[in-house]
This record gives sequence, structure tokens and C-alpha cells, in this order.
Amino acid sequence: MKKIGYLGLGVMGHGMTSNLIQKNDGPVYGYDPVEAARVRFQEAGGVPVEDPKELYRTCDIICMCLPTNALVKQTIDDIIHTARPGTIIVDMGSTSPYIIQELYQSAKEHGMHLLDSPVSGGKTGADAGTLVIMSGGDRETFEAAEPYLKMMGKTVTYMGPSGCGSMSKVANNMMVGIHLAAMGEAFAFAKKAGIDSRTLFEAIKGGFAQSAVMDLKIPCVLERNFDATARIAVHLKDVNNAMEMADHLHVELPMTKIVRDQMEWMKDNGMIDEDQCAMVKYYERAMSVVIE
Repeated sequence: MKKIGYLGLGVMGHGMTSNLIQKNDGPVYGYDPVEAARVRFQEAGGVPVEDPKELYRTCDIICMCLPTNALVKQTIDDIIHTARPGTIIVDMGSTSPYIIQELYQSAKEHGMHLLDSPVSGGKTGADAGTLVIMSGGDRETFEAAEPYLKMMGKTVTYMGPSGCGSMSKVANNMMVGIHLAAMGEAFAFAKKAGIDSRTLFEAIKGGFAQSAVMDLKIPCVLERNFDATARIAVHLKDVNNAMEMADHLHVELPMTKIVRDQMEWMKDNGMIDEDQCAMVKYYERAMSVVIE
């Protein structure tokens, strides 16, 4: 029986670890710098640790969902210099593919294994255990971790060598960002033209414009609920990763650039930590309407 650890017990981590706790035969260890998150994790049945190095030394598989590239790099470096050879590290956040590939090589040199396994589905999918998980790395490492990934995700796919999971996540979030922008523009435009927003949603949600993004986010917009289940700040990181990759590949991403500019506007106006659906405020401000 493998010992499982998890770093980052916040919005996503709480739901993901709750599923691990319920479905795993053995204990699930967890760490978060926020004491309240560790207490909530313990109340769910997990085994919290106050020093992450204790988790590094104890666990065979260490999963993490952390908010920034820099924090992921620092944490994986710490694990590599603390954990036992053979340890499997699973980065479930959306980290730059180039950083992941560097860390993969470093882990390999220290006798460890790294999977980039970012997720899609937000808090709803994390809580329900229905996340989409896209994994990159060595196939045999993926196969060893796959049973545990399936405790957290409904669709778990091996995407290819190191970095392929992260690259797939970038493509996924490029499309999500474009959906959010299109949704905000269309609903603000319709409201400006005199169409009731709730009536519009009911009319088109079963048509060709229907999307998971609209189904999940428009009800929140209509209720003016912008509490974060997926923060704009984290999505902006993904968009910046896409732009970095585009420079490397010598290609243009015109729609993704528009999304980045709008997210930067949200940042400049103090809304970067709100939910993704708050991007409608960009269009509401531009068109002098409120979607409700």
C-alpha cells in the first residue's frame, strides 16, 4: 500500500483530498501553510503535518496543486533534496511546460519521478471527483499513479512525455478563456440591446452556443456571485504560459492575447482574485450595463 501525500489544501485541494481520503485504503497526509486548511483536512479524515519535510520523507506519491510557477519549482526542488529515491511527484497545477521539463530532468537525476498532471473542472469537479486530468511524463510512472489519479478524476489521460500534460492544460485554458470573453461580450451586448439576461440564458443554453463554461458561470453572474471557485489570477498564469509557448514556437495567438489584456485589466482594477466569471465586468463597464 503506497503512502499518499498532498500539498495545497485550498479551493481545489480540499475537494481532491476529500476524494482521496474516501477512496484510498490507507492514510492521506497533507500540508498547507494555512492552519485552518489543515484543520479542515483533518476533519475530513486526513493526516495533517506541520512541516512539509515530514510529508516528503513519509510518502511514496506526493501530489500538489500550487498557485505559481515559482512556488512549484521551489517545492519540487525541496522534495527532490528530501524525499527517498523512487518517490513519485505529481504536479496537478498548471505549471509552465518548460519549468516542468527542467524539473523532470532534475528529479530523474535524483532517482525520482515527476508527472505533470494538471486538472480541469474547477471546484465543482474537484469536490465531485470528476476532474479531467492530463498527464505527461514516463508512461510507467503514470501507470503507477493512475489508480490514485482516478480517485480524483473521471477522465484521466496519458498525454505523452514530460510537459505534454502541462501543454494540454494550456490549450484547454486558452479555450476556456476565449469562452469566458465571448460569453461576457455577448451577454453584455444583448443586455445593452434590451434583452433580459435570464431569458437569454434559458433560450440559448440548449442551442449551438451552449457550453460547460456558460452553463456553470452565467448562473453565478446572474446572482452577482463572484466568489472564486477558479481565480482569474490562476487563469492569467495559464494565459501567460500560453503566450510564452507561442513566442517559443514563433506563432501568434490573437484571441488569447485579447483574453490576457482583459485579465490584466481585471488585475489593474483590483478584481484579479475574483472568480473567472467576473470577466463579464470588463464588458459591463465598456457597455454601461449590468448582467442580472
